Amino acid sequence: MLLDKLNDDLKTAMRARDTDRVSVLRMTLSEIKNARIEKREDLTDDDVLQVLKKAVKSRAESADEYRKGDRGDLAAKEDAEAAVLQGYLPEQITGQALAAIVDAAIAETGATSVKQMGAVMKAVLGKHGATVDGREVGALVKTRLGG
Repeated sequence: MLLDKLNDDLKTAMRARDTDRVSVLRMTLSEIKNARIEKREDLTDDDVLQVLKKAVKSRAESADEYRKGDRGDLAAKEDAEAAVLQGYLPEQITGQALAAIVDAAIAETGATSVKQMGAVMKAVLGKHGATVDGREVGALVKTRLGG
């Protein structure tokens, strides 16, 4: 289970005195614990992956903001944290493979206009959730449906 791997990696990082990795893993495990409390039941691996994706996205957005504010040092820290968490996410589907998935979802849902974009997004994210980037899927769906 992914949660067990995160906990084991935290212990390993603590033994190795890798303070940066310990900090990132502790924050992430705290976010996972909060998600569990919010859901009021144990989290599945998919739930944990969603928390990890949200954490990576948050750090990437923070890094962009720091770069805009000319704070390269803080942006580098956020990028490093995102890289640690990215290691726990599955390989992302991109390019032609993603285009094929979107085309199949459009055919499956029978979508013909941008008004039906939500149904296509739901189909793609339902089947491939953590392995695709929602923004990338949205952009592809829009172009395929003429948006």
